[in-house]
Amino acid sequence: MAEIKTVGVVGCGTMGSGICEIVARGGYDVVFQETTDETVQAGLERIQRSLDRGVRRDKITREAADEVLARISGTTDPATLAQCQLVFEAVPESLELKKQVFMRLDEILPETTILATNTSSLPVIDMAVATKRPANVIGFHFFNPAQVMKLVELVHTVATEQEVIDTTRAFAEGLGKSPVLARDRAGFIANLLLFPYLNSAVRMFEQGFASREDIDAAMQLGCAHPMGPLALLDLIGLDSAYEICEALWRQFRDATDAPAPLLKQYLVAGYLGRKTGRGFYRYESPESSNIVDSSESHDDDASSNIATVGIVGTGLMAAGIAEVVAKAGGEVVVRGRSEASIKRAKGAVRKSLDKAVSRGKLERAEADGVLGRVTTSLEFSDLAECDLVVEAVAEDLETKLGVFEELDRSVKPDAVLATTTSSLPVVDMAAVTDRPDRVLGLHFFNPAPVMKLVEIVRTVATSNEAEKRSIAWAREIGKHPVRCRDRAGFIVNMLLFPYLNDAVRMHEQGYSKPEDIDTAMKLGCGHPMGPFELMDIVGLDVTYAILSSLHEEFREPRHAPAPLLEHMVRAGYLGRKTGRGFYDYST
Repeated sequence: MAEIKTVGVVGCGTMGSGICEIVARGGYDVVFQETTDETVQAGLERIQRSLDRGVRRDKITREAADEVLARISGTTDPATLAQCQLVFEAVPESLELKKQVFMRLDEILPETTILATNTSSLPVIDMAVATKRPANVIGFHFFNPAQVMKLVELVHTVATEQEVIDTTRAFAEGLGKSPVLARDRAGFIANLLLFPYLNSAVRMFEQGFASREDIDAAMQLGCAHPMGPLALLDLIGLDSAYEICEALWRQFRDATDAPAPLLKQYLVAGYLGRKTGRGFYRYESPESSNIVDSSESHDDDASSNIATVGIVGTGLMAAGIAEVVAKAGGEVVVRGRSEASIKRAKGAVRKSLDKAVSRGKLERAEADGVLGRVTTSLEFSDLAECDLVVEAVAEDLETKLGVFEELDRSVKPDAVLATTTSSLPVVDMAAVTDRPDRVLGLHFFNPAPVMKLVEIVRTVATSNEAEKRSIAWAREIGKHPVRCRDRAGFIVNMLLFPYLNDAVRMHEQGYSKPEDIDTAMKLGCGHPMGPFELMDIVGLDVTYAILSSLHEEFREPRHAPAPLLEHMVRAGYLGRKTGRGFYDYST
């Protein structure tokens, strides 16, 4: 390989101009090729605007910006690229168009020049075999905006030489990027994991399972994603999303990859997302981020008339909910099975409050007042006058059914009964009571004092009154309620855990390492944790159990726990709590 000094870029649209800028910032001379003098000028102006924006934001000095611009030139003559040692293709996502570009470049460029495509989903091998140098062709997938996003997926085909991989990896690192290696298959790493998740969110909305606002809020608040899936699709562009889902479907022939019918309908109607001013949401104008048609309809002024809350259970979730309710001014009765367990639960509340006091987040008198509103009991009868009772025992259906039978006998008839289950059918618990209309799911997220999200899970029997009171109560204790119907996984787990399972299968098939997959999802999608890091925290046994519950209800092959996950659970490699999961925590 010749030393890279001059880099070519074919296409200077949004991605091409970003590639030109970041490469020139790395000290390289850049030549981009466009089709007309007008598009050449438009490309230069686009780069100029980006650099000017960087100067205004103190990201780059004016002198440095001028030096970057001086290293970039534009042309309409492909022959000008013959001086380049590396050429990027950044034309629209059409395989035929990209193959034509590669054939033309192959005729012009020296044999040693590396050809790279910025495709996000198309087969790199199809472009490679359109040339006489398939060994020198690689996928070099920048993420948008290229100037900002740290991730680069290096996609090698069966023909790519190791020297090309090593050279492009060093080049990417020299630009300050974090390259991850991926084999050549549709979606590579990030899109192969991201788009089935996004497509599932579309199907969830399409089926009326939850509102678009609640789906997006659930994934932002429950998983700390920077954007909800439907808002993210609007940002990406529904046309681009459709093509990527189509590419996944063509390669893997999995029905869950096929674009959701609603996605096709929006596409035909011309509702492509932010760029057209309408997608899943309506926007103030094309390219605007201001949503103008939010359909949130909950009554923020409604009162729950819930003063006293019972909690059955003494674990971390039960103690966390007790703390949240008492902090909001409610009276709490925690029922446990033994003196030791209820003492431990109240001790957990006390410890959390003491920590808040030591950090200056709570006054001692306030903490004492909160603790004074939490009482404990060994008897169900002491829950008799509670307005709401929340079951927070072990995630075992038989155990929960027994609790609900006892609560139905012990608690006043107009009280609402709720379960904190994350995946079991709420209707099964409702069915063992004489008040199924007053039973629902209140799925808190761990740790309850910190996480804002509560999923309000309505069964076919739940009354409007019970649901409205629960929504109002969740707001009164400082939580963000989202509504959904009663089916395994609710919103968050239904979207999150199949994605985690896909990541395990990707690793299991030797496609990529956990470290690279985690890096791709953090840097490419803005997730706070990669899927393997997250599973190690959640627990591989919990992950396996939730996937098993999803598979039992929906019978989708994709929900069946990956064999590797099952084997790790059997071996006792459960994640951080055992010192070993997908990563080793023993040292």
